[in-house]
Amino acid sequence: MHIKHWFWISLFSTGSFSAFSQTNDSTKKLYHFSGSATVTNNGISLVPNFSLNRPAAIFLLSYGGKRFSIDPDIRFSLDAKPWIMLFWARYQMIPEGKFQLRAGAHLGLNFQISNLPVNGTPTELNVVRRYLGTELVPLYRISPRMRVGAYYLYARGLDPGTVGNTQFVSLQTNLNLMSLTKRFYLNVTPQLYYLNQDGLSGEYLNVNIQMGMHRFPLSLSSTLNQKWHSQIAGKGLIWNFSIVYTFNQILTIPSVRGGTE
Repeated sequence: MHIKHWFWISLFSTGSFSAFSQTNDSTKKLYHFSGSATVTNNGISLVPNFSLNRPAAIFLLSYGGKRFSIDPDIRFSLDAKPWIMLFWARYQMIPEGKFQLRAGAHLGLNFQISNLPVNGTPTELNVVRRYLGTELVPLYRISPRMRVGAYYLYARGLDPGTVGNTQFVSLQTNLNLMSLTKRFYLNVTPQLYYLNQDGLSGEYLNVNIQMGMHRFPLSLSSTLNQKWHSQIAGKGLIWNFSIVYTFNQILTIPSVRGGTE
């Protein structure tokens, strides 16, 4: 089923849940269905081995409640070939306050073109390689416009030809800057990160810049990734330019009370 079908199902469900909640004596539970769709001229991954290095489409989705959510991360090249699929399950250990803490785990599918014999003839095939990963993400809100945090990811390859052990550690700052008028926003997220893959390591600088209008779903984004010193193969400086569409639906689901009052 296409992404747009899920989107319309979500909108229908939102109206249905809201109507039902108005006619029943119930305790309302709030869930979210949110995400983004991005088209970029260059598919970049923070893990150099997983970069596509050509135009791509990226779909980030999230469905869940206050603490638990399911967050698929689906990426394709623009010629409709799968690139990366990550199926995240995330839990907000500390969901509110200045200090927040999140943990998650995922099954990852990485698709790479390989030359394999088919009936004795070398043929380019898109081969999938599986990974399991876990993450830990502490965040601290200094002000409404500034957050600092860290990110730790451990992933292990399950198939021959995959990287056996990957460790990713980053320090990042999120700055919500206002410019021109109050209608526009500018978010800048720089991060320094360390990457280790089966004993090969590297240090990198990554900066994401996003600009848009409040209450308007489209925004512009650019990512720059600079390698400082690394034993891992990959270009020294890579960047992209993207157009991003975001949406957020709040689903009100009634939880009917049992017994008599």
